[in-house]
Amino acid sequence: MNSNPTGGRLAAIITGGVLASVALLVLVAGAGAAWLDSRKDADGYYMTDSERFSTTTHALASENLDINDDIPGAVSGTLRLDVQAGAGKPVFAGIARSRDVKRYLATSPHATLTDIDVDPFAADYRTSGGTARPGAPAAQDIWVAKTQGTDPQRLTWHVDDGDWSVVVMNADGSANVEADVAAGTDLPIVGTIATILLVVGGAGALTGTALIAGGFLVGPSRSMRAASAA
Repeated sequence: MNSNPTGGRLAAIITGGVLASVALLVLVAGAGAAWLDSRKDADGYYMTDSERFSTTTHALASENLDINDDIPGAVSGTLRLDVQAGAGKPVFAGIARSRDVKRYLATSPHATLTDIDVDPFAADYRTSGGTARPGAPAAQDIWVAKTQGTDPQRLTWHVDDGDWSVVVMNADGSANVEADVAAGTDLPIVGTIATILLVVGGAGALTGTALIAGGFLVGPSRSMRAASAA
């Protein structure tokens, strides 16, 4: 009996090995996505730790957030901000078009968040000058989402295309803003990606293993088959 694989069976072994190796990588990626999906909080959000942001000016603003309109809602998800006043004053948080924020704060001193270091936490700001105190933020009609109060505040916004800015202020527009802020998103696509990768990886691993096993199976030799037929 010839135990060496024939050309066809050798091809099956090689193909099965390659497929099983790729499937293993897909399974690892799927496991990573599943782990990430498990890190959501009870409400289904991935949240940062709450950190203190402060400025001696009248407002804290993010840099322009450029949201691509080609990103489907299942990918972009919903943004959530948890904001707690840090100076004993009612705090305001809102999201508006960047051009509207720029116009609203054009003549008022404000700070723009430019960079964040995570460990240890540190925030860098770019300060813009001005002399005027801005009007109370809640009275402006520029916000697509807003919240204010002395108690912990929660702002949620379903991400939309365009150029956006997040603004945190004292509710009366006064200077010396301090707030503890945590940010997060639900990213519903992560769970879907994890499921797809695990299913595809598992199917690939089974197929690859079957090809390898089939390639190593040694059937009866041609002479034995002929003798049996006689």
